[in-house]
Amino acid sequence: MSQVTQCLINISDMSKKKKKQKKNVYILLTKTTTVPSRVIHFFKRMPYVHVSIALDENLYELYSFARKGVRNPFNCGFIDEDINSGIFGRDVKTKCQVLRLRVTDAQYEDIKQAIEIFKADREKYKYNYLGVLSIYFHLGFERKYKYFCSQFVDKVLQMGGVDLFDKKPSKVIPDDFRNCDKLEKTFEGELHSYRDYLNGGMTVPQMYP
Repeated sequence: MSQVTQCLINISDMSKKKKKQKKNVYILLTKTTTVPSRVIHFFKRMPYVHVSIALDENLYELYSFARKGVRNPFNCGFIDEDINSGIFGRDVKTKCQVLRLRVTDAQYEDIKQAIEIFKADREKYKYNYLGVLSIYFHLGFERKYKYFCSQFVDKVLQMGGVDLFDKKPSKVIPDDFRNCDKLEKTFEGELHSYRDYLNGGMTVPQMYP
């Protein structure tokens, strides 16, 4: 085998390895001005009390477990979120942090398929209220077809072959994502400014301590 042929093979192998690491998913941490948000913040002292997962940088494909409407905080479940409508649209001062997670093509597709499972039968999935309460006592209360936001995001990641934390999804809180060194912070500021930042309308994100 000639040196040129061997060199081409090595370049091809390197290219294949790079392709395996070309996908990203995004974790959105938020804190709104709703009463439940303020209560959770008061007890847990977390800067962000809600977490969502997105399949794209613009956060167009954004999913979580939260209230289904603006007015009733007890009508909760699996939802498609929109950063310009619903609670986010109403609370224009919503603070956020966007985190990027690099995954392989296979992991990205598995995460996408995991979300599709929830989308296909969304009415079956309810909010895990008891699970949220159990966190305050350092417990992880699991109920079939019931999730809270951080439990859902970690569960979907695990279904995709990504294990960020050494604990059950039912024990994961939003602050775990904020403190995870496997995630890269790409933005922190007011949520309504995020897409302006991506489009070059903001030169520097509005940062919060």
